[in-house]
Amino acid sequence: MIRYPKPLQAGQTIGVTATSSGVAEEHHHLLHESKQQFNNRGFAVEIGATAWTQVKSASAPKEVRAAELMTMLRDPDIAVIIPPWGGEILMEILPLLDWDAIEPKWILGYSDTSTLLFAMTVKTGIATAHGTNFIDLRSDAWDPTTSKFLEVLRSSNGSIVEQYSSEHYQSKWQHTAPSNPYVFKLDSNTKWEVIGGGDVTIAGRLLGGCVDTIGNLVGTPFGDIPSFQKDYLNHEPILWYLENCEFSAPDFHRTLLQMHYAGWFDNASGIIFGRTPAGQAVDGFTLVDSMQRIKELTQLPIIYNADIGHVPPQITFVNGAVGKVRVADGKATVITEFI
Repeated sequence: MIRYPKPLQAGQTIGVTATSSGVAEEHHHLLHESKQQFNNRGFAVEIGATAWTQVKSASAPKEVRAAELMTMLRDPDIAVIIPPWGGEILMEILPLLDWDAIEPKWILGYSDTSTLLFAMTVKTGIATAHGTNFIDLRSDAWDPTTSKFLEVLRSSNGSIVEQYSSEHYQSKWQHTAPSNPYVFKLDSNTKWEVIGGGDVTIAGRLLGGCVDTIGNLVGTPFGDIPSFQKDYLNHEPILWYLENCEFSAPDFHRTLLQMHYAGWFDNASGIIFGRTPAGQAVDGFTLVDSMQRIKELTQLPIIYNADIGHVPPQITFVNGAVGKVRVADGKATVITEFI
């Protein structure tokens, strides 16, 4: 059985800890701006020491990052944890966490944060939220797609949340652009697509994250998918959602093959791939070629160009929850049931 955290309530505290990368001094103002936006909405914010530092591709030594995360997980006054953003080597801290002592508490993020979210749900059966990060919540208004994260965090066992594909997405990052009305500059038309064409509806237990990082959990105690399905899902199929941060098309394909050979897709209902700024073709081999071959191997329906990951905005996907995703005429509906 999946365990859902208590819903976020008005006036509660958001904890910010850098489980992967921290924020360099020249960008500290982004932390202050995001904190102010939560304060404006009636929430307190506690920013940990790791959020303010960054050395050698991490906010702090792995022992420090793990200890600060465990402190926030144990703190009854912190209702939700949202790292500032992702990074590179979060997986260093996974063996240092006291998994048996972790009680359900919402953790939200994406990129390398998804390494923690994925491992948390697979190891403990605690639901986690794959969506926006803290730094991207620094504007006076949150766009309609991103803002649904708050409804997710306010949900609990028995809740149903309905989300819709964005109307537009941001084609390139513009960190120095004014954050009014939104942090994201939504300048391109969104169109979810299906390998093989047509419309599709897929349902299953949601699980996924950034291919670049969670792919490294294959064969580790943090990526034991058969045990996760047996222990927490009663053998229900998984509806995978995956996004690519930096991989070329062959890199992406090799990682998907590794997941397939490890049995990750054996008991699955489908795969949803997010838009990506990466995926460069090599010798004519493209991301779509890869997805077509994965469809042939697995016989699973495959959706792509979804609102997930490093080309915002993104829908909030809840690891462990039941998801029902329908794509028709390039538009999508995502229904999440907390059961």
